[in-house]
Amino acid sequence: MALQTEYEFNLPKGYADEEGTLHKKGVMRLATAADEILPQKDPRVQSNPAYLTLILLSRVVTKLGSLHDVNPGIIEGLFLEDLTYLQELYQRINGNGELTIKTKCPHCGETVEVNFLPPD
Repeated sequence: MALQTEYEFNLPKGYADEEGTLHKKGVMRLATAADEILPQKDPRVQSNPAYLTLILLSRVVTKLGSLHDVNPGIIEGLFLEDLTYLQELYQRINGNGELTIKTKCPHCGETVEVNFLPPD
């Protein structure tokens, strides 16, 4: 079985861009060592360590809706529920190996469990 390096997701609320377009569907890739280390040198992180999460997520979220350049400004514009969702997804795919997450179905609104593991 090949190593899965990218994971699709649907944000609970979504990011609304300047034109009012809502972006919910995205892709997150596995983090590299550089993703964890290089943001430490960023002056925004040095002056405010909480900013690390924003830069880190902007490096690993490779697509969000029709946006292909997900930068820290976009991550800053997320609703708190979406930021928390991405933080949990990051931890699951890069850390503890548990790849099931609870989220709301975009169609019916019910809470469902989504498994990010590829089928065997």
